[in-house]
Amino acid sequence: MSSLTALARALAVRDRTAQPITTVRHVHLAERPLVLIPLALAGEANAPLAAMLGDDPDHPRLLLVPQPRNRDQRFQFAAELGRAFVSYVDSFARHQEDVRGRRRFTDAPQILVPNPGGVEFVRLFGRSTRLRRTYGEYAVARVVPLLGRWLTYFAERAEHPGSSLMLAMTSALSAHWATGQSAMEDANLAALLAWFDDDPFEAARDAEDPEIWPPAGPATDPAFDAATLMPAIERYARTDADTAARQAALTRLSEALRSQLEPTWRLMWRGVELLRSLRPGESVLDRWAEDRDSYTNYVDYLRSDGSLPQARRDNAVAAARRLNRLERAQASFDAQRALDDPLVMAEFRLSGEAFAGSVVAADPTRLDATGPRRKLRPHVTVRTSDPLRLAVGTDVQSPSRRAQTARIVEIDGSDVVLELTGGMGRALTPAPGSVPEVGEQVTYSTVSTGFQPGGNFPPVEDTPWTHGGPPPPPEPTEEDAVEAWS
Repeated sequence: MSSLTALARALAVRDRTAQPITTVRHVHLAERPLVLIPLALAGEANAPLAAMLGDDPDHPRLLLVPQPRNRDQRFQFAAELGRAFVSYVDSFARHQEDVRGRRRFTDAPQILVPNPGGVEFVRLFGRSTRLRRTYGEYAVARVVPLLGRWLTYFAERAEHPGSSLMLAMTSALSAHWATGQSAMEDANLAALLAWFDDDPFEAARDAEDPEIWPPAGPATDPAFDAATLMPAIERYARTDADTAARQAALTRLSEALRSQLEPTWRLMWRGVELLRSLRPGESVLDRWAEDRDSYTNYVDYLRSDGSLPQARRDNAVAAARRLNRLERAQASFDAQRALDDPLVMAEFRLSGEAFAGSVVAADPTRLDATGPRRKLRPHVTVRTSDPLRLAVGTDVQSPSRRAQTARIVEIDGSDVVLELTGGMGRALTPAPGSVPEVGEQVTYSTVSTGFQPGGNFPPVEDTPWTHGGPPPPPEPTEEDAVEAWS
């Protein structure tokens, strides 16, 4: 927890309301996100029990498995979920635009789940369905392995820093507001949203009552399991020969599960409204464009001949490349958030990696004549009250002038003299507004969104023996169809 977040939590307790820890929204919100609330059977390895999903707040769709331990019913559920999910995902693969000589879709799907547990459910459910056979002894509907591939794709994108293709609502809200409770309590969607009510303490107490606000999944409340769920499942199981009794038992089970899911459904859309109340940061659209590129690439891959589902496990080279991509994405996301948001930048000011102040002197037309050609190199002097921990010669960047680099050339007490490079036009006279003027409030930091080269990794066929040697080519096997459910 950062210093400013700790302070915001204290203020939340004092003021009895959630405190903003950002000034802008750092995630993209689609116009038509798909809300997915999964439930799993307790005591079983990711066995699906029910799911509520939809892109219309007024029309949720409930899917359920009357007997979660029945393999056939599990895959009937997977097929129903697949038809709804794939239909939504495919609806964005229509209109394209030309970007730098290549085509990409103008929009992309977005999946919203209540919490990180929902992301994990999606990951495991994708793993258990993407390798299934559509023929033979364990045949499933054709949409099931396609659903598994899409679920795996979204779960992997959820791990990618800055991606908005799949978001956990508790994580998204906690990244923008601080409450007066612990991070563990913030993982409860009802308890987290209670801090936006008029009386958050009373609302937070209500959130702890599973009869008022059932768990947001994928785990259910043990009391509900014992008193309602298991008797309803057993009642359904005893009605094999009686169609009317079976329908009545199914209706009762459906009503019980709907009572557990509808409160979370309402909370999810309330969370969407809260996030929409923040304007998006400057870099959000760029990151969403990257998401659309990724979505376009995956659609093209699925449509290509001979495309294979994601492997059970990455080989050594693929794992190293993925880790390198995630590390570079995290560094870029951290930098973009800081440059977009003064409250995030304040953390860098506290750590000495940034400073803010007022311009007290400026020489915008200064020229550097030490080389064969004269170059425009303005000097500006910034007076700051922030603790200075940056040395002379350090390159810094301003959020308001991202195309410009500044180098610290002198530090005199609280005055910092900067030499500016770039972002001023091609002439020896700077473009209007490209050089800070006297009296302007500015911020400079070591945070940079500059290009980060990828790691240097060997081809897969040259995997060293220390990492298992070259892996065999991926070949579907009969064992894939009997992979463990979890």
